[in-house]
Amino acid sequence: MINENEQKLYDILNTLKIEYSRYEHKPIYTIEEANQLDICIPGEHCKNLFIRNRKGDVHYLVLLDQDKKVDLKLLSKQIGCTSLSFASKERLYKYLGLEPGSVTPFGLINDTNKEVQILIDKDLVNASKISFHPNVNTATISISYIDLEKFIKWCGNKITPICIE
Repeated sequence: MINENEQKLYDILNTLKIEYSRYEHKPIYTIEEANQLDICIPGEHCKNLFIRNRKGDVHYLVLLDQDKKVDLKLLSKQIGCTSLSFASKERLYKYLGLEPGSVTPFGLINDTNKEVQILIDKDLVNASKISFHPNVNTATISISYIDLEKFIKWCGNKITPICIE
């Protein structure tokens, strides 16, 4: 069953003429659980991390390949920011309208003040297809990287490429 937050996303993707494939599955909360699904979802599978600076007045959504790990100290130096930490579930809901386990760039449709900055690992740029939750953790959608960028630009949030080794 598609909830309101998920349907809102599909309406926007259709308006933007962004093609996507939808795959329904049981609720998953981690990359490990996603890898145990008995379905083949095409494209790069991504890890999405919602973080904040020390003062809590700047928020970032980090998009990277599922197999990479982020060193927050190195990332803070790379983007010229104070120390970084994971944001609370309350902040996740306040800024992106999402629950833990469903973190995705598609939550930007709920960031009406354009406060969340997107940090995209440069290795994702070359992906033909890329997969994310559609604002719920009971489905995954696959879209082209070009269309992901089109969506983020439509939302109006700042995008910064980063290098995660």
